[in-house]
Amino acid sequence: MSERIQPARGTRDFLPEDIRRREYVVRIIREVYESYGFEPLETPAIENLETLLGKYGEEGNQLIFKILKRGEKLREALQAEEIKENELADLALRYDLTVPFARVIANYSDKLPKFFKRYQIQPVWRADRPAHGRFREFYQCDLDAIGSRSPLVEAEIFQVIRDVLEKLGFSDFEIRLNHREVLREVVARVGIPQEKQLDAIIAIDKLDKVGYEGVLLEMLKKGISNASAERLLGFLRSCSQKEDNVEILASVKDFIGEKGEGLKNLEEILKLNDVEQLKLDVSLARGLDYYTGAIMEVSVGDLKSSIGGGGRYDNLIGMFSRTPIPACGFSLGLERILVVMQQRRLFPDDATTSNIDVMVTVWSEHLMKQSLQLASELRSQGVRVLVYPQIDKLGKQLRYASQIGARLVCILGENEIAEGKVSIKNLLTGIQEIVNRDELKEKLAV
Repeated sequence: MSERIQPARGTRDFLPEDIRRREYVVRIIREVYESYGFEPLETPAIENLETLLGKYGEEGNQLIFKILKRGEKLREALQAEEIKENELADLALRYDLTVPFARVIANYSDKLPKFFKRYQIQPVWRADRPAHGRFREFYQCDLDAIGSRSPLVEAEIFQVIRDVLEKLGFSDFEIRLNHREVLREVVARVGIPQEKQLDAIIAIDKLDKVGYEGVLLEMLKKGISNASAERLLGFLRSCSQKEDNVEILASVKDFIGEKGEGLKNLEEILKLNDVEQLKLDVSLARGLDYYTGAIMEVSVGDLKSSIGGGGRYDNLIGMFSRTPIPACGFSLGLERILVVMQQRRLFPDDATTSNIDVMVTVWSEHLMKQSLQLASELRSQGVRVLVYPQIDKLGKQLRYASQIGARLVCILGENEIAEGKVSIKNLLTGIQEIVNRDELKEKLAV
């Protein structure tokens, strides 16, 4: 197929069945989010570039879709002696939903309650290299709670994640938990200097993709000593072989040698947890710079990449306002959930069913108006109706009704109109009957 009629790389077109699957998943996610008191919120697709830069780390900054300046401003930027990339752009497509949310809180904090819980289901864009399951445009399903540093916030987020995934039909998911401060203490304990610790954490974040050998090579390239890297990876590997959270936590305590605030917070979160799928994972890193405390990801079965992630970011909102506001959130990736659900056939049979209840036939030119009137009557009674768009043989009209998934067909011909009746054909059973016009609503409800 010609590239001229293909969507841009990393983006997709969605046909009706695709949309219905997405709506099915989003409906369940929204229902669960709202059952926990999360309020809906939306932000623009476009943000000021300065709003996004410096929030995601070096790699994140490179993946922001920047929008060129327009008109005179662009001409001025191009005439500069030294042209810099960021000076050619002033806007960007949003990279995630968390940073725009932090901007909203800083801007409207006087209009929102002290403890505010929001959910947001919208697309984001990343200038990434497209691959299987990796897109440049994709939807995130975020939930965030601000105003509290209590571990109760994290414990409730685990419950939300569990409820969503169980309602969608997943049974083999795992919620992985770690703490940024605990990870920093582990990294420091092996002798990695402070200026190299972030490099080590970024390398660890790639563990699922490149394995232990790949992470070791990454750390060596960043100037981290072989001895420190080997000791760090050895400890992470030993923790991964333990199943019990209490046992893993004890290993971390012994390794660190002292009990810092991060470890205390992690203990408090685990004490409140009642989600059996929660697993302490000391190797979990989360590459974004804004995380300050607990971090989490969800993995499903043997799927290599996670289907969601999040954590605590107590300093991010303070970057937009003078008042620091604690916050914690999580994001489910809609695209990956859809892919796995299709592969596992987790969608119910009616998830992709057409939303048309009845199709009304068009018998002849002078009966078109009567067909439109019948459709209007049915719609006023809450029935979803499609009118066949032209005069055609009845067989063709019935085949079309079957193709679009209509359950019933109302046939309105000369005889039916003369007698004040309507013929109804059930496409599921093949049964056809003639009913009085005033009995139609009752018959359609059967």
